[in-house]
Amino acid sequence: MADIVLEVCVDSLAGLAAAVRGGADRIELCAALGVGGLTPSAGMMQAAAGVPVPVYAMIRPRSGDFVYSDAELLSMRVDIDLARDMGMAGVVFGASLVDGRLDLAAMERLVSWSDGMGKVLHRAFDLTGGSFPQALESAIDLGIERILTSGGAPNVTEGLTRLAECYELANGRITIMPGAGVEIETVGALMSRLPLREVHGSCSEPMEGLLRDVARLGLAGHLPRATSAVKVRALKARLAAG
Repeated sequence: MADIVLEVCVDSLAGLAAAVRGGADRIELCAALGVGGLTPSAGMMQAAAGVPVPVYAMIRPRSGDFVYSDAELLSMRVDIDLARDMGMAGVVFGASLVDGRLDLAAMERLVSWSDGMGKVLHRAFDLTGGSFPQALESAIDLGIERILTSGGAPNVTEGLTRLAECYELANGRITIMPGAGVEIETVGALMSRLPLREVHGSCSEPMEGLLRDVARLGLAGHLPRATSAVKVRALKARLAAG
């Protein structure tokens, strides 16, 4: 059986280095993971282009929902072009209608603009609710290579049943990549229930020292976390152990 791919999401250059040092197979490069991840800066992408594993850049212009205006979509096009120019292997995006269904018109534009790059549908998929089957078929038709999903739940443990349904619906036509709450303590349940081929995690821990005061004073929206090479390495070992 092929090794299970571990994708690690990072939002700093230190996190990027830690993920690579710990043995991550792929990187999702973001800014501001505390709000779910935003588009990383040009400087971050340039630095990430030199690492020895594939890097996918998050394309998300702001926090909040994934209902985008034409102006926001055009800004995402610029970011996609930048990611390509900076040598990113792929991009991660999603777009929603106000009722949570995928905005297929917007998705078609994003897919077209990222021609020649890897394409991942992020957890906008989890907002589609009862239209999971339709959203999955749309992602396949659009040429998306993988879907990052928690099974429509706050974390993969709670979404395990629906994740299993996603794998059944996909039937090998698109990669399902569980993410949200993937830890060494929880991944065993995924491995026992799902035909797991890839997982997505932050492998992070709370940052100490001055950053606690930064958060306490309201200068950060949350207590910052840092990617841990030790956690990456441990999760890789757990995946390899089966």
